Amino acid sequence: MLSVTFCLQISAYFELFNILFNQYLPRLCSHFKSLNVTPNMFLLDWICTIYSRSLPLDVACRVWDVYFRDGDVFLFRTAIGILSLFRDQMMEMEFIDLARFLTHIPETVSSEELFSHIARIGITPKRYAQALTKQLAVNQQPPS
Repeated sequence: MLSVTFCLQISAYFELFNILFNQYLPRLCSHFKSLNVTPNMFLLDWICTIYSRSLPLDVACRVWDVYFRDGDVFLFRTAIGILSLFRDQMMEMEFIDLARFLTHIPETVSSEELFSHIARIGITPKRYAQALTKQLAVNQQPPS
């Protein structure tokens, strides 16, 4: 059985992702919301597998290298980078196609293109830690 603390932490990660998603890709975030596509449909798999199931192995290996250097913040930057890279395509998709796309990213994804998009995501490890701490505190407050 999952602990309440674990569930609150996962919830905080999803909320933080939504904040970053809306900040960096507001139109795409809005499109996802209009289709009821939520981070729990793809983000947990992406992060828990460190992108090994969703990205080609050579690209995933590059992600792993930077993740081991930079920490969790890079997993979020990668998620936003993937969404940024495929933004135009995803803006044209309906729910079922979008859900399928998010769980099966094209094998043709270029490492250079993806990392170019990731580089545009300017969240620093310090800012990430502050935002996550704030979100964890919000999630641990009892409902009013």
